[in-house]
Amino acid sequence: MTAASTPRDRADACPGALQTHAAADGRLARVRVPGGALTGAQLRVLATAARELGDGALELTSRGNVQLRGLPAGAEVELGDRLAAAGLLPSATHETARNLLASVLSGRAGGLLDVRAWVPAFDAGLCADPRLAELPGRFLAAFDDGRGDVAGSGADVGLLALDDGTVALLLAGADSGLRVAPGEAVALALAATRAFLDVRAADGGTAWRVGELADGPERIAAALGAPRAERRPVPPAPAVGPAGALLQDDGRTALVAVVPLGRLTAGQAELLAATGPADLQLTPWRSVVVPDLPDASASGALAAAGLVLDPSSAWLSVTACAGRPGCAKSLADVRGDVVAAVTTGALPAGGARQHWVGCERRCGRPRGSVVDVVATGSGYRVGAPG
Repeated sequence: MTAASTPRDRADACPGALQTHAAADGRLARVRVPGGALTGAQLRVLATAARELGDGALELTSRGNVQLRGLPAGAEVELGDRLAAAGLLPSATHETARNLLASVLSGRAGGLLDVRAWVPAFDAGLCADPRLAELPGRFLAAFDDGRGDVAGSGADVGLLALDDGTVALLLAGADSGLRVAPGEAVALALAATRAFLDVRAADGGTAWRVGELADGPERIAAALGAPRAERRPVPPAPAVGPAGALLQDDGRTALVAVVPLGRLTAGQAELLAATGPADLQLTPWRSVVVPDLPDASASGALAAAGLVLDPSSAWLSVTACAGRPGCAKSLADVRGDVVAAVTTGALPAGGARQHWVGCERRCGRPRGSVVDVVATGSGYRVGAPG
């Protein structure tokens, strides 16, 4: 029997586009972008909203979502109207539940099968079920086409292609043993999501994640009633994503532009929106993929705008919390200090993967082995990898 985590003693207040969070620099809104997929027109809507309603930039999250900061009180009404008109807010009641990662470049380069169609199908099914509006804002789904880039993200419900005709259901980041054909995968993921709510309700309704339930994966799998196969190890999520020009299977090029510290200016967003002929994809590594290009010639303009396409850049291994002025608890202007350290080549720990934070809470710390660089009020303390 596995033990559950400490029960939650407060309500889930995860921010959304309509349910904003009060930060030191204004209200913060989080816009869910399932699978990270959005059109150029939608990215331009977000850029305009950041410029006209917020602080002029978009923050990319590790779940492929977008945040706007510096919003005045009440701006969520105007923001919601803009998002709904752009197709970015299909359900006001389900907006915080639409957390979904998908394999980057699925159907274009690599992978065992194309999972792109799973994303809108799952999202539509979720939004069509009134009860799934009860999902906590931290609940996460992940659809992996077999390449192993998002299966290890620790998602509550996941799908992992084992071959072109077999998909495994993952629960709390581990193989459940349940198998289905690709055409049945979305229905199984939705059923597992509903089963989470059933098990959660039986346990008092306070858990935010499958892993917080006592024997959660076992009980959810049993509720689905399907035969189970031998479980397989789930590949760990890569610590660092790709950058630069990638060759697609059809001979065209995809450019992966890393956004330093995940802060995408409105101007950079508009440039990305105008660069490619196809939809864009946000990634868990705070980068933006511009696919279906004839060649890599656009990389120069993107790099000149401050985006990173060099896979050896230090920016691929550095993350940070909001710091001052966005967080009142921060002891330093963390992002400003990181920029100075990268610019001058003064990153600590030999340039290892590192996360800079303004206090001991260490908000935004990524998974895996990371060196913590913690503000103390009189400089930064550099910890050992862990």
